[in-house]
Amino acid sequence: MKIIGIDPGLTKTGVGIIEVKNNSLSFIASYTIHTSASNSLVSRLTKFHESLTEIIKNYQPDEAAIEETFVNNNPVSSLKLGHARGALILSLGLCGLKVSEYSTTAVKKAITGVGRADKNQIQAMIKILLPKSNAKTEDEADALAVAICHNNNKLFA
Repeated sequence: MKIIGIDPGLTKTGVGIIEVKNNSLSFIASYTIHTSASNSLVSRLTKFHESLTEIIKNYQPDEAAIEETFVNNNPVSSLKLGHARGALILSLGLCGLKVSEYSTTAVKKAITGVGRADKNQIQAMIKILLPKSNAKTEDEADALAVAICHNNNKLFA
């Protein structure tokens, strides 16, 4: 079974794909979808849709998971990030994938055992759990963490 994990962001969205065989996890791929703040919101959302759809077409995951967003101090930023998440969730749905959502705390706890772990701890644990991973950005590592969190939740559900 292949699981795609998404770490949504408006300028950088991480995408990670893992494979689960029996109880063993394997790294398949990871990507960062970049958009520019100087582009219109419509063009940025379109890029998310097109890029994610292409990744899904290439790797054909069986399930999808996305990190929930937290509301920050700037309501406009939170709203725009919500638009990005919506575009990503819609893209996953249009590709026929069921989407599960996980809080940042749940993802961190699933990977490190601590719900308040920092980015460096997440990246270090991804290297341990997926030794062949070549996540180039923290966003990719976070996306892989979301995929692992989804697998863990399925095991203990």
